[in-house]
Amino acid sequence: MPASSLFQGLLCALGAGVLWGLVFITPAILTDYPPALLAFGRYLAFGLVCLPLAWRDRRRLAPLSRADWLAAFELALIGNILYYLCLAAAIQRSGVPLPTLIIGTLPLVIAIVANLRERLPWLRLLPSLVLIGSGLLLARLHELPAGDSGPLGSGLILAVAALACWTWYPLRNARWLKRHPALASSTWATAQGLATLPLALLGMAGSLGWQVGGASFSQPLGPRPALYVGLMLAIGLLASWLGTLLWNRASRLLPTTLSGQLIVFETLAALLYAYLWRGEAPGLLTATGILLLISGVLAGVHACQNSGRTGDKT
Repeated sequence: MPASSLFQGLLCALGAGVLWGLVFITPAILTDYPPALLAFGRYLAFGLVCLPLAWRDRRRLAPLSRADWLAAFELALIGNILYYLCLAAAIQRSGVPLPTLIIGTLPLVIAIVANLRERLPWLRLLPSLVLIGSGLLLARLHELPAGDSGPLGSGLILAVAALACWTWYPLRNARWLKRHPALASSTWATAQGLATLPLALLGMAGSLGWQVGGASFSQPLGPRPALYVGLMLAIGLLASWLGTLLWNRASRLLPTTLSGQLIVFETLAALLYAYLWRGEAPGLLTATGILLLISGVLAGVHACQNSGRTGDKT
């Protein structure tokens, strides 16, 4: 793999992870909002942000076929709406640590599933997988609450559902991008935002009708409307559109087996934001786990550095 492609891919994956980590802290800030309003609010903002971007990019969107728009719709439904709905519900039911731990296994799960197709030697991948797995255990397992309560159990199920959604998403997305090398990453990110918009509108309308009808909110946008709208717009633009754009570029520049492992950047960002929000410093075990995660990324880069990927257009 050319060094320039590897470096650009790493930077894009890092940027995507830093932005995606924001979605883990938002439900912890808006604890008085139901998961549905968080999920649909985020993706409604994503779709609205993409409207002016789509007008600017209309000439590159025009050649997309019906099959392409159906693919964008699938990615939007499963990788956006369903994923974040499950994740937000899991965080509110069981706190930040458990969902972060479950979703944190994405680098392992995606790398293993992707390598069933890319067929890199498993012994080359083993050091990075072991390091990442050990780092995840040290970083999060000791923070899980003791006992087996109802909220913890339901939070676990929801987190596993989110894991399944986002295992499918990058693999499907990477295959589509490989078949369409001429389309810019920003254009495909905008197309996914447009496909998300009608789903988010329907979901938001239903959620608001449920909340207002149940008199659980004093107003449609809840008890803290300015904060809610501001956070939704922020993560809609940064985590959804810009994060998707950066991930699309990383998916083109890197083998899926490597890019899957680099989702660990999202876990590291989520840990950082959680500790900043709580005003705490990580303990020795967590710090050791973080070092192992970083070491696992470096080992994964070393194992996959000879893999090729076509370039990308901005």
